[in-house]
Amino acid sequence: MNNLPPLAERMRPRSLGDYAGQQHLVGPGAVLRKAIESGSLPSMIFWGPPGVGKTTLAYIISQSLFRPFFALSAINSGVKDVREVIEKASLLKQQGGSLPILFIDEIHRFSKSQQDSLLGAVERGIVTLIGATTENPSFEVISALLSRCQVYILQSLEESDLLHLLDKAMREDEVLKTKKIEIREHEALLRLSGGDARKLLNIFELLINAFSTDPIVLTNEVVLEHVQQNMALYDKTGEQHYDIISAFIKSMRGSDPNGAVYWLARMIVGGEDPLFIARRMLILASEDIGNANPNALLLAQSCFEAVQVIGMPESQLILSQTAIYLANSAKSNSATTAIGQAIALVKQYGDLPVPLHLRNAPTKLMKNIGYGKDYKYAHSYEGNFADQDFLPDALKGAQIYDPGTNDAEQKTREKLRKLWGERYNY
Repeated sequence: MNNLPPLAERMRPRSLGDYAGQQHLVGPGAVLRKAIESGSLPSMIFWGPPGVGKTTLAYIISQSLFRPFFALSAINSGVKDVREVIEKASLLKQQGGSLPILFIDEIHRFSKSQQDSLLGAVERGIVTLIGATTENPSFEVISALLSRCQVYILQSLEESDLLHLLDKAMREDEVLKTKKIEIREHEALLRLSGGDARKLLNIFELLINAFSTDPIVLTNEVVLEHVQQNMALYDKTGEQHYDIISAFIKSMRGSDPNGAVYWLARMIVGGEDPLFIARRMLILASEDIGNANPNALLLAQSCFEAVQVIGMPESQLILSQTAIYLANSAKSNSATTAIGQAIALVKQYGDLPVPLHLRNAPTKLMKNIGYGKDYKYAHSYEGNFADQDFLPDALKGAQIYDPGTNDAEQKTREKLRKLWGERYNY
């Protein structure tokens, strides 16, 4: 068994029929499925968490279309490697061969110059680029390259997908099908996988290898006992990335500077991109602090800009200062819930008409039919406030923004009640 590839590799799908999940992309009639079936394949970026099938899907596409497949990893490839692949692809094109697919894993780790080296080949149709990234490509991929690619978002696998993978592995894998395995409880397995198929199969193989005799009965207790003792065995490939950033965010949200700095240190020692850390703190400053302390967003933005300019190792000081500040800050998610509530109303009611008094009236005709009529210019009234409606008629009285219970927003609540009375009396 030791000479065999890992279970996750042995179970890698070879066709769209075996591919798990992502039905919004590759299911019957889905957008990517149509592109594959038509043979008219654009360059594209696959964006999604680890273990959801980005690499596998790229390979299946190449096999389905009988295209040569070149693969590079941004971690250990440079401009020279990219140019060598492009030269091979150019030669294939000159010889009348099929258009190759160039797959670049973790394309977000490519520098600007490395990404620039891809542009010409993509523009001239020498290769069809498929990039894979766990990071938002809007931040990590240069605009010139991004504009030439379709972005497809891959989602974490559903519980049914993961259970299907386990069942298939027990039925079809050359090793597992010789064993008597009973999964009596699966919750711990799924929780530890985090929707990551590769991680799930690695954990499963680790567990099976821990038993020398049949039958093998897996319960939540058995899974947790064995996995916690052997965590490093299945987590060598950076899959803790999301667990650690989650712990970091939750420590700051939970107002624990000790936890925040510890998980920050784990990321720094592990070589995490400092801009990734700074960007997450920037999001947290609005999502979890918001108007309880508006200065938090300013400090987080300054941190992000400083990290860009200074680099490591000095940036660890700025990251630490910001993390501690955010952890110690008053908390509020009122901005988060307000935009969520507003978007829900938009989806529920559709495109409600703008009330006439709020409409722009740049022409005489618009004025004649009532655009802008009865609008009260706030600065013409005492206290720069005029009581009038700013929501569509169908939403009058809707409660969207609910100030938090922190000191700053309590003052906001009092002010709104004084101005609006019953409208903000909640």
